[in-house]
Amino acid sequence: MVFVPAAGWAVVLSVLLPASDAVPVSCVTRDQPNAIAELYPGSATGILNATIAVLPIALELARQVVPAQYNILEHAYRDLLPSFPQGMYPLVVQGAHDHDIQLKAYNLTIPDFSRVGFEFPFLDLLGDGYTSFSWHPAQLISAQNAGAIQGSEAYGTLVTPATFEPSCDAYTPGGTSTVFRAVGTASASNSSSACQKHYFADLDFAVATWPAYPLDFFKNVTNQPSFANGTQCDQQIRLFGTDLAKAPYEPRFVEGRVVASMLPFGERREWAVGVYGLQIATPFVENNYLVCQSLQGYAGVDIPGI
Repeated sequence: MVFVPAAGWAVVLSVLLPASDAVPVSCVTRDQPNAIAELYPGSATGILNATIAVLPIALELARQVVPAQYNILEHAYRDLLPSFPQGMYPLVVQGAHDHDIQLKAYNLTIPDFSRVGFEFPFLDLLGDGYTSFSWHPAQLISAQNAGAIQGSEAYGTLVTPATFEPSCDAYTPGGTSTVFRAVGTASASNSSSACQKHYFADLDFAVATWPAYPLDFFKNVTNQPSFANGTQCDQQIRLFGTDLAKAPYEPRFVEGRVVASMLPFGERREWAVGVYGLQIATPFVENNYLVCQSLQGYAGVDIPGI
């Protein structure tokens, strides 16, 4: 999800950073400008630069964590990943930077921000046994961006204001490896927990020797409608097939390590073996605060640019 204040919509656009770039002394984003705002003036648009990683967890654990009213559509992810281990579920973690968010028709812009959180795809929110939704229960979001925090909370998301390293890009590149850090600075405003200021996420990745998961899997999970408490849904359409995915910014398959203490787990967890993902920058078009039932039928996307 990319969020804006409940009074409006928003979207973002970001370009993958060449791994060879040096880190500037002062943080100046290397994300490219939003080039699709004129094409979709009535929707939020922008650039999203992200590390998207799959964290295999026990299917039984996923069922314990996911609210009981939402079934997990195991057949949906096995159609995309036939060899995914039996009894396991593809939890997703995404660390991202949202850039040049615009709602062109209203001449609105939203300041850039960073975010990270666990995402639970392939959930049967509507009970139809078919439509895949992704549950995003909690996020760490840039502390200085009150609009992004309030917009996320409008979905019922538990948000922890946080500081990020780097503060203005999707990750700090260093040769063939990248680093992304987030540390909570205060408790979530819609939670009774006083410990959320201690929440954090560390994502350390390097170029993978092979693509463990196909690109179509990442296209599917990142384009699933998302929700938090289920009262309204977010539709973010991420465009994988644009010029932003060409050299020198082409997507990179990566492998690495994730250490995090974030909801809905809370306690510190580490994934250091078999963690594979994708680093990619995508333009996107986003429609916020929708009636979830209106998004029935999603099993993948068929939109030019996807």
